[in-house]
Amino acid sequence: MAKPKGGLTKWFKEKWVDISRPKKGGGYMPCGRKKSKKGKYPKCVPASKAARMTAAQRKSAIRRKRAAGNPGGKPTMVKTFTKSKRRMRRGGKKKR
Repeated sequence: MAKPKGGLTKWFKEKWVDISRPKKGGGYMPCGRKKSKKGKYPKCVPASKAARMTAAQRKSAIRRKRAAGNPGGKPTMVKTFTKSKRRMRRGGKKKR
C-alpha cells in the first residue's frame, strides 16, 4: 500500500520556523524554545508560508499570537492570516 503524500504526513515533514525570531543573514530560527518561562511567545509557521508573508502580515500574526497569551500552559491556536473586512458604501452595497 502506498504512503499518503499529503495531509498530516506532509504537515509533519514541513520545516517549521518561528517568524518572531529572524536570523541576521536571512531566514528564521527553527520553531520551539528551550525555556518556556523566559522569552517571548513564538509564532511558528511552515518555512514556505513564512517566505511569502509580507512584513505587515508577520507583525500582525505575532501581535495576535502574543495577545492571545498562554492560558494554563497550553498552546494557543491563532490564525496566521486575518480575514479581510469589506467596507460598505453609503448605498449599502459592498465595494467591488
